Amino acid sequence: MTRFHETLMGVYFDDLDAFQILHNARYLLLFERTIGSFWKHLGWGGVLDAQKNPDQFHFVRANNIEYLRPVVGVRDVRVRVWVEKLGRSSLAFGFRVLPTDQDEDFARGTRTVVRVDPTTHRPVPWTDTFRATLEPYRADLNP
Repeated sequence: MTRFHETLMGVYFDDLDAFQILHNARYLLLFERTIGSFWKHLGWGGVLDAQKNPDQFHFVRANNIEYLRPVVGVRDVRVRVWVEKLGRSSLAFGFRVLPTDQDEDFARGTRTVVRVDPTTHRPVPWTDTFRATLEPYRADLNP
């Protein structure tokens, strides 16, 4: 079974649109913060350092979000992330935004990142250490 990383995030007044629902752009921010929490959980947060963690250098290639039902008002939500697929130099995250008391999605989506050489910005393969660390979170290996 695939493991996931989940964080509790606050939705605040300034996250809401004129209809008092979570603004569509804020979902991506919640997801971004959860990925940061995931990296920190794995011991990879902090300042970029190619010597300590060459896999830190990656670019976002694509984000895809499907909005299923609105988050209304100021409240907490759960944001869940896992590795949907790990390629040679790409990584696709899956994510869900959920209420604190149900497993019914507010939104779900994916983000694809590509590991790059920090100087040339050309794609390079993920390291074996990175692959091994992410293995329990991979849906493509652990359905």
